[in-house]
Amino acid sequence: MGIFQRLFKVGEANANSAIDKLENPVKMTEQGIKDLKKDLSSCMESLAEIKALRIRSYSEKEQFSHKAQNYESKAIQLLQKAERGDIEATEADRLAGEALKRKSEATQEASRLATEVTNFDQQLDKLGVQVKNLQATISKYENELRTLKARARVSKATEKINKSISRVGSDNTISMLEKMKDKVAQQEALAQAYGEMNEQPRSIDNEIDAVLSQGTSTETSSELEALKMKLKK
Repeated sequence: MGIFQRLFKVGEANANSAIDKLENPVKMTEQGIKDLKKDLSSCMESLAEIKALRIRSYSEKEQFSHKAQNYESKAIQLLQKAERGDIEATEADRLAGEALKRKSEATQEASRLATEVTNFDQQLDKLGVQVKNLQATISKYENELRTLKARARVSKATEKINKSISRVGSDNTISMLEKMKDKVAQQEALAQAYGEMNEQPRSIDNEIDAVLSQGTSTETSSELEALKMKLKK
Protein backbone atom coordinates (compact mmCIF):
# COMPACT_ATOMS: atom_id res chain seq x y z
CA MET A 1 0.00 0.00 0.00
CA GLY A 2 1.44 3.39 -1.04
CA ILE A 3 1.87 6.50 1.07
CA PHE A 4 -1.21 8.26 -0.30
CA GLN A 5 -3.30 5.15 0.21
CA ARG A 6 -2.14 5.11 3.85
CA LEU A 7 -3.15 8.75 4.21
CA PHE A 8 -6.52 8.07 2.64
CA LYS A 9 -7.12 5.14 4.98
CA VAL A 10 -6.37 7.23 8.06
CA GLY A 11 -8.52 10.11 6.83
CA GLU A 12 -11.33 7.72 5.99
CA ALA A 13 -11.26 6.27 9.50
CA ASN A 14 -11.72 9.74 11.01
CA ALA A 15 -14.30 10.95 8.51
CA ASN A 16 -16.53 7.89 8.73
CA SER A 17 -16.17 7.24 12.46
CA ALA A 18 -19.66 8.56 13.12
CA ILE A 19 -21.43 6.40 10.55
CA ASP A 20 -19.23 3.33 10.19
CA LYS A 21 -20.33 0.95 12.94
CA LEU A 22 -18.60 -2.11 11.53
CA GLU A 23 -15.02 -1.02 12.27
CA ASN A 24 -13.34 0.61 15.24
CA PRO A 25 -12.11 4.08 14.11
CA VAL A 26 -9.48 4.20 16.88
CA LYS A 27 -7.91 0.90 15.85
CA MET A 28 -8.13 1.83 12.16
CA THR A 29 -6.31 5.09 12.86
CA GLU A 30 -3.67 3.33 14.95
CA GLN A 31 -3.07 0.85 12.14
CA GLY A 32 -2.92 3.67 9.59
CA ILE A 33 -0.29 5.48 11.66
CA LYS A 34 1.74 2.28 11.94
CA ASP A 35 1.63 1.90 8.15
CA LEU A 36 2.69 5.53 7.70
CA LYS A 37 5.63 5.02 10.05
CA LYS A 38 6.70 1.99 8.00
CA ASP A 39 6.58 4.16 4.87
CA LEU A 40 8.56 6.85 6.67
CA SER A 41 11.20 4.29 7.65
CA SER A 42 11.42 3.15 4.02
CA CYS A 43 11.75 6.76 2.82
CA MET A 44 14.50 7.41 5.34
CA GLU A 45 16.39 4.36 4.08
CA SER A 46 16.05 5.57 0.48
CA LEU A 47 17.17 9.03 1.56
CA ALA A 48 20.27 7.56 3.21
CA GLU A 49 21.07 5.46 0.14
CA ILE A 50 20.80 8.45 -2.22
CA LYS A 51 22.96 10.53 0.11
CA ALA A 52 25.59 7.77 0.09
CA LEU A 53 25.53 7.68 -3.73
CA ARG A 54 25.78 11.46 -3.88
CA ILE A 55 28.79 11.44 -1.53
CA ARG A 56 30.51 8.78 -3.63
CA SER A 57 29.82 10.56 -6.92
CA TYR A 58 31.04 13.86 -5.53
CA SER A 59 34.23 12.20 -4.26
CA GLU A 60 34.88 10.59 -7.65
CA LYS A 61 34.19 13.89 -9.42
CA GLU A 62 36.79 15.59 -7.27
CA GLN A 63 39.28 12.80 -8.02
CA PHE A 64 38.81 13.10 -11.81
CA SER A 65 39.02 16.89 -11.62
CA HIS A 66 42.29 16.51 -9.76
CA LYS A 67 43.52 14.02 -12.39
CA ALA A 68 42.66 16.45 -15.19
CA GLN A 69 44.68 19.17 -13.46
CA ASN A 70 47.61 16.78 -12.99
CA TYR A 71 47.62 15.74 -16.67
CA GLU A 72 47.56 19.37 -17.74
CA SER A 73 50.42 20.13 -15.36
CA LYS A 74 52.40 17.18 -16.73
CA ALA A 75 51.84 18.33 -20.30
CA ILE A 76 53.19 21.75 -19.39
CA GLN A 77 56.23 20.22 -17.69
CA LEU A 78 56.97 18.10 -20.80
CA LEU A 79 56.87 21.13 -23.07
CA GLN A 80 59.11 23.05 -20.68
CA LYS A 81 61.64 20.17 -20.72
CA ALA A 82 61.64 20.30 -24.51
CA GLU A 83 62.29 24.02 -24.42
CA ARG A 84 65.25 23.46 -22.10
CA GLY A 85 66.55 20.70 -24.34
CA ASP A 86 66.11 17.99 -21.77
CA ILE A 87 64.09 15.89 -24.24
CA GLU A 88 63.44 16.03 -27.94
CA ALA A 89 60.59 18.25 -29.04
CA THR A 90 58.84 15.48 -30.98
CA GLU A 91 58.88 13.20 -27.94
CA ALA A 92 57.71 16.02 -25.70
CA ASP A 93 54.85 16.79 -28.10
CA ARG A 94 53.82 13.11 -28.24
CA LEU A 95 53.84 12.68 -24.48
CA ALA A 96 52.20 16.05 -23.86
CA GLY A 97 49.50 15.10 -26.38
CA GLU A 98 48.84 11.85 -24.51
CA ALA A 99 48.69 13.75 -21.22
CA LEU A 100 46.17 16.21 -22.69
CA LYS A 101 44.15 13.28 -24.00
CA ARG A 102 44.04 11.78 -20.51
CA LYS A 103 43.11 15.22 -19.17
CA SER A 104 40.19 15.42 -21.61
CA GLU A 105 38.94 11.99 -20.57
CA ALA A 106 39.22 12.87 -16.87
CA THR A 107 37.47 16.19 -17.48
CA GLN A 108 34.58 14.46 -19.27
CA GLU A 109 34.24 11.93 -16.45
CA ALA A 110 34.34 14.71 -13.86
CA SER A 111 31.62 16.55 -15.83
CA ARG A 112 29.48 13.41 -15.97
CA LEU A 113 29.87 12.89 -12.25
CA ALA A 114 29.04 16.55 -11.59
CA THR A 115 25.77 16.08 -13.49
CA GLU A 116 25.14 12.94 -11.45
CA VAL A 117 25.73 14.84 -8.23
CA THR A 118 23.27 17.51 -9.35
CA ASN A 119 20.65 14.85 -10.10
CA PHE A 120 21.20 13.29 -6.68
CA ASP A 121 20.81 16.72 -5.07
CA GLN A 122 17.47 17.19 -6.83
CA GLN A 123 16.30 13.75 -5.74
CA LEU A 124 17.39 14.47 -2.17
CA ASP A 125 15.47 17.75 -2.18
CA LYS A 126 12.27 16.08 -3.41
CA LEU A 127 12.59 13.12 -1.09
CA GLY A 128 13.44 15.42 1.82
CA VAL A 129 10.20 17.36 1.24
CA GLN A 130 8.24 14.10 1.13
CA VAL A 131 9.84 12.92 4.37
CA LYS A 132 9.01 16.22 6.10
CA ASN A 133 5.43 16.09 4.85
CA LEU A 134 5.09 12.50 5.97
CA GLN A 135 6.50 13.33 9.40
CA ALA A 136 4.06 16.25 9.71
CA THR A 137 1.18 14.00 8.63
CA ILE A 138 2.10 11.34 11.20
CA SER A 139 2.34 13.99 13.92
CA LYS A 140 -1.05 15.39 12.88
CA TYR A 141 -2.76 12.01 12.97
CA GLU A 142 -1.14 11.10 16.28
CA ASN A 143 -2.62 14.28 17.77
CA GLU A 144 -5.98 13.48 16.20
CA LEU A 145 -5.74 9.94 17.55
CA ARG A 146 -5.29 11.25 21.09
CA THR A 147 -8.34 13.46 20.62
CA LEU A 148 -10.29 10.57 19.11
CA LYS A 149 -9.45 8.31 22.06
CA ALA A 150 -10.56 11.01 24.52
CA ARG A 151 -13.81 11.51 22.60
CA ALA A 152 -14.38 7.78 22.54
CA ARG A 153 -13.99 7.58 26.32
CA VAL A 154 -16.34 10.52 26.85
CA SER A 155 -18.95 9.15 24.46
CA LYS A 156 -18.78 5.74 26.14
CA ALA A 157 -19.24 7.26 29.59
CA THR A 158 -22.08 9.45 28.30
CA GLU A 159 -23.72 6.42 26.76
CA LYS A 160 -23.61 4.57 30.10
CA ILE A 161 -25.10 7.57 31.92
CA ASN A 162 -27.85 7.98 29.34
CA LYS A 163 -28.66 4.28 29.53
CA SER A 164 -28.92 4.49 33.32
CA ILE A 165 -31.20 7.52 33.09
CA SER A 166 -33.34 5.91 30.42
CA ARG A 167 -33.76 2.78 32.56
CA VAL A 168 -34.98 4.84 35.54
CA GLY A 169 -36.97 7.57 33.83
CA SER A 170 -38.92 10.42 35.46
CA ASP A 171 -42.18 8.41 35.70
CA ASN A 172 -40.41 5.57 37.49
CA THR A 173 -38.77 8.02 39.88
CA ILE A 174 -42.12 9.64 40.78
CA SER A 175 -43.70 6.23 41.22
CA MET A 176 -40.90 5.13 43.58
CA LEU A 177 -41.23 8.37 45.60
CA GLU A 178 -44.99 7.88 46.00
CA LYS A 179 -44.44 4.30 47.15
CA MET A 180 -41.89 5.49 49.70
CA LYS A 181 -44.32 8.13 51.01
CA ASP A 182 -47.05 5.52 51.45
CA LYS A 183 -44.64 3.19 53.21
CA VAL A 184 -43.41 5.90 55.59
CA ALA A 185 -46.98 7.00 56.38
CA GLN A 186 -47.93 3.39 57.07
CA GLN A 187 -44.94 2.97 59.39
CA GLU A 188 -45.81 6.21 61.23
CA ALA A 189 -49.44 5.10 61.72
CA LEU A 190 -48.31 1.70 62.97
CA ALA A 191 -45.94 3.33 65.48
CA GLN A 192 -48.76 5.58 66.76
CA ALA A 193 -51.07 2.58 67.15
CA TYR A 194 -48.49 0.72 69.22
CA GLY A 195 -48.04 3.83 71.36
CA GLU A 196 -51.78 4.10 72.09
CA MET A 197 -51.91 0.42 72.98
CA ASN A 198 -49.22 0.95 75.59
CA GLU A 199 -51.31 3.62 77.43
CA GLN A 200 -53.20 1.99 80.48
CA PRO A 201 -56.79 3.12 81.38
CA ARG A 202 -57.13 5.09 84.68
CA SER A 203 -58.93 3.37 87.58
CA ILE A 204 -61.37 5.06 90.05
CA ASP A 205 -58.76 4.98 92.79
CA ASN A 206 -56.38 6.82 90.54
CA GLU A 207 -59.03 9.44 89.85
CA ILE A 208 -59.83 9.92 93.57
CA ASP A 209 -56.19 10.19 94.50
CA ALA A 210 -55.67 12.66 91.73
CA VAL A 211 -58.48 14.86 93.02
CA LEU A 212 -57.30 14.66 96.60
CA SER A 213 -53.77 15.51 95.60
CA GLN A 214 -55.02 18.70 94.04
CA GLY A 215 -56.52 19.92 97.38
CA THR A 216 -60.19 20.42 98.43
CA SER A 217 -62.11 23.17 96.73
CA THR A 218 -64.13 25.87 98.64
CA GLU A 219 -67.47 24.49 97.45
CA THR A 220 -66.67 20.98 98.76
CA SER A 221 -65.69 22.39 102.21
CA SER A 222 -68.94 24.34 102.50
CA GLU A 223 -71.03 21.30 101.69
CA LEU A 224 -69.06 19.26 104.25
CA GLU A 225 -69.74 21.86 107.07
CA ALA A 226 -73.44 21.94 106.26
CA LEU A 227 -73.59 18.15 106.45
CA LYS A 228 -71.97 18.20 109.90
CA MET A 229 -74.46 20.83 111.27
CA LYS A 230 -77.35 18.76 110.02
CA LEU A 231 -76.12 15.72 111.89
CA LYS A 232 -75.80 17.64 115.17
CA LYS A 233 -79.45 18.76 115.04
